[in-house]
Amino acid sequence: MARRKRRNHSPTFKAQVAIAALKGDKTLAELAQQYDVHPNQVTDWKSQLLERAAQAFGETGAAAPEPDLKTLHAKIGQLTLENDFLESALTKAGLLSAKR
Repeated sequence: MARRKRRNHSPTFKAQVAIAALKGDKTLAELAQQYDVHPNQVTDWKSQLLERAAQAFGETGAAAPEPDLKTLHAKIGQLTLENDFLESALTKAGLLSAKR
């Protein structure tokens, strides 16, 4: 038995299947057969729709905290210093060519 080639479904198609599952007019097996997908996939798309429904009406959930720029700049400086030190040490040991 040959395996089916992996398919990528559009977000519109996923939403259509999930909404049909939410309506409850047909069973998951009937929907899966109608849309030619696995019943577990229908369940996954339905749960994703329910989880993310609030985002459709503007609720964004928890916003990502702003990174501390001072800490990030300090980390960049530390990494630059370490890279320069390693480059000079490797060059002196002959493990790194001077041409770069």
